[in-house]
Amino acid sequence: MDLGLKDRVYVVTGATRGLGNATARELVADGAKVVVSGRDGQRVAEAAAALGPNAVGVAVDNADPSAPERLIAAARENFGGFHGVLVSVGGPVPGFVADNTDEQWRDAFETVFLGAVRLARAAAAELAEGGVIGFVLSGSVYEPMPGLTVSNGLRPGLAGFAKSIADELGPRGIRVVGLLPSRIDTDRVRELDALSADPEATRAANVSRIPLGRYGRPEEFGRTAAFLLSPAASYLTGIMIPVDGGMRRGY
Repeated sequence: MDLGLKDRVYVVTGATRGLGNATARELVADGAKVVVSGRDGQRVAEAAAALGPNAVGVAVDNADPSAPERLIAAARENFGGFHGVLVSVGGPVPGFVADNTDEQWRDAFETVFLGAVRLARAAAAELAEGGVIGFVLSGSVYEPMPGLTVSNGLRPGLAGFAKSIADELGPRGIRVVGLLPSRIDTDRVRELDALSADPEATRAANVSRIPLGRYGRPEEFGRTAAFLLSPAASYLTGIMIPVDGGMRRGY
């Protein structure tokens, strides 16, 4: 199936590893051009080099108020413009209600929530008809995850924001979509499993709750994201797609 991605341009944040990187790889493999970002300059340069000539990297933190302007400028200067963005950011620090400090909550709000809002707002101001704004959220949008209190507090709010702007931007032909990963086999998920006293038992218990009987692979998430960002998904907006092997039971 031709997704219609050839020569389209996307900004993908948090793309030095994990789900953002997996999405950038799938976009480039299908002919798109990408601007990838991350906080670590060396990792950004390495990620862009690995993606090849159709990728450029920008070292910037999502929490930086100048990030949207810098990312959009990079797309414009290197590729003549852009057709969409995917806002992906590493998960907030884990912890239970008594563990997380005010500072951790503020830092996570700036990065996970306000940084995403800023980029979406900047993209919406410049995207033309056929443009798309995507958010990498979490299965916690529907069901809180133990030990991830900060994420549980912020991700549902960001999903509500995404739904709101889908209504606002739809008349302009701009789509807004969300992806809700659960247990995808990334460094982040392995780090969370390792926090338990028995990581192997924790992983086995998590797998037992997944109807497909395994953690997802990053490339499986990346292919789903690439489809939702592509013209092939041109009549999909305002939706939240679980990428979780069937863990979500509701409609």
